[in-house]
Amino acid sequence: MFRLSVQTTGIYGPRDWDETYRLIAETGFECADANLDQLFPFTKVKVREPIPAFFRKETGDLETLEHFKPIRDAARKYGITHFQGHAPFPSVLFDTHAGDEEYNAAIFEMIRKSIIGADYINCRNLVIHPFFYYYGAKTNPQDIWDMNIDRYLRLSKTAKEYGVKICLENMFAPNRGRSFADICDNPYEAAKYVDTLNSLAGEGTFGFCFDTGHALVGGVDCKDFLTFMGDRITCLHVHDNDGRDVHMAPFEGLLDWERFLEGLAEIRFDTTMDFETHGAMYRFGPELAPYILKLIEQTGRMFARKVEELVKKQSKTE
Repeated sequence: MFRLSVQTTGIYGPRDWDETYRLIAETGFECADANLDQLFPFTKVKVREPIPAFFRKETGDLETLEHFKPIRDAARKYGITHFQGHAPFPSVLFDTHAGDEEYNAAIFEMIRKSIIGADYINCRNLVIHPFFYYYGAKTNPQDIWDMNIDRYLRLSKTAKEYGVKICLENMFAPNRGRSFADICDNPYEAAKYVDTLNSLAGEGTFGFCFDTGHALVGGVDCKDFLTFMGDRITCLHVHDNDGRDVHMAPFEGLLDWERFLEGLAEIRFDTTMDFETHGAMYRFGPELAPYILKLIEQTGRMFARKVEELVKKQSKTE
């Protein structure tokens, strides 16, 4: 039976955790996708702003956890659980600036501390973007593979210690107003990463987050991807778009939702359906936020019902 989840980004200000979780609960969601990246957003990472001291190596892990406490407390207050969360991103920057090697090491430490923070807020699945450089970096595919295996395995030590599963995600690369498929945006590569990492780190250490919007901008069919990945799929990012990664609510964009639901039914995925729909929240604004969230929640209930109906039909023909 599906539980419904929605990401914390876009509901209220980046540090107004209490109001965010109150509204998530009041609009009928059981879970929240904890956007730990709100503690240091990608807009600051991309321009290489100094990473906050609490995320850096010189700060002890216990001291770092104080910054996760408002998230944990708000979730407890309103009875919201964390099936999944999102680590800060991008995971790496292309070495084009002086000091990038040091900055990338600091990003890595920030991600490592996010795993500990995920455990602190009782979040067992943490999405960590693959390590890649986006369009135009002219990198060797083998170098990207080696970098990802190395860095994910280094993170796996912390993940296993704290009981958090690391989830890779299908990605895309934007360039000049268009989007192109990139790392893990085909199921063959995605499965190879998950299987290789689990064979090296231990089964169950790594899973996969399937992002519907990223699949759409990369020209990937949802059902084909899901059915190939099967039980490697741990969690979801459900959202729509118009060919750009703008994180719309379902039916605002171009995604074929029937194919998505058929894919979920085919692999018998029925844990948590998470909506990564911050774009819709920003477009409609705070005044309409309760109504947009309720619409998304009701869409999730309909999706869950349709998946259950599809599973029943499939069972009769097996």
